[in-house]
Amino acid sequence: MIQLLYEVTILKEYGFEYRWSTSGNFLTYFVINSLAFVLNGFIGGLVVVFFLQNWIRNRSYSRGLIYGMFIYIVLFFVMTCIQNYFVIDSMWDGKNSFFAAYSNGLKDYFFSYEFLRSFPFWLLILVGTLITLFLNDKYGPGVFMKFLSGRYFEPKSERRIFMFLDLKGSTAIAEKLGEQEYFRFLQKTFKDITSIFLSTRAEVYQYVGDEVVLSWNIKEGLKNFNCIRCFQEIEKLFKESEGIYENMFGVVPRFKAGLHVGKATVGEIGVLKRDIVYSGDVLNTTARIQNKCNELGVSLLISEDLKNSLSTNRLLFTSLGEIKLRGKSEATGLYTLAI
Repeated sequence: MIQLLYEVTILKEYGFEYRWSTSGNFLTYFVINSLAFVLNGFIGGLVVVFFLQNWIRNRSYSRGLIYGMFIYIVLFFVMTCIQNYFVIDSMWDGKNSFFAAYSNGLKDYFFSYEFLRSFPFWLLILVGTLITLFLNDKYGPGVFMKFLSGRYFEPKSERRIFMFLDLKGSTAIAEKLGEQEYFRFLQKTFKDITSIFLSTRAEVYQYVGDEVVLSWNIKEGLKNFNCIRCFQEIEKLFKESEGIYENMFGVVPRFKAGLHVGKATVGEIGVLKRDIVYSGDVLNTTARIQNKCNELGVSLLISEDLKNSLSTNRLLFTSLGEIKLRGKSEATGLYTLAI
């Protein structure tokens, strides 16, 4: 709409009329175009978010761009034909057949300078949108915007919740499946649990082999018990998907996790490859907590600090006592969820 007003203003300045505009019907033309922009954006947004984005995640970035551009071209022509129908209908004087007026209107548009300007302009907008989605996928939801805003250009101290989520029996699974099949197994596993990360507002800090480190700010992590619910939903997912994984790989993924809360220093690090990096004792402690899962015979361990931050009237915990963690001078109170 801003673009339309800008162009009309420029053309008026030089004494030209905008296409299809007269002193009597500019308002009608403006309303039709505005509604068309909203409709095009809505339909294009649905296609990108609910179809194209998930589709291109399973393909290379270059192929995703090509497919995205092809879909854009089809949508552009379809939506232009629909838009022109209403424009011609509002201007049709009845002297000639409506079909002839409509056909001539389309021909005039597709062979006009306006088309040569609009088509590549919106194509570039789409390509920019897809590239932004690619970058958002690479860095994780919200992280790309943190880079653009320079939020962590200077290091900051934040109180955050961390989860170290590790695949159980990974060595035995890798030996059974072989390297390439094991990698496909990991790809599917992490792809399947991505929706859970999103629904529980988890930020993927890093993937380390068969382990993923998740993080939450305090508000999002405690809200609706997101940090706990994340692990519960993952266990539920693989319990329901046992048949699928058995048929595909002959093994079902199971995870163990350690959760802790504390202050971490966060900031941008790197020149050739820049990342947002967390450092601090909270990460080391979370990793040590997760390492105790096998020894204590549980799948989920929660530090006393995090347990005290949660509303315990809706969650039942079982105390495992004060446990000495490697590299820590003092014992740490550990809990697991009561069955």
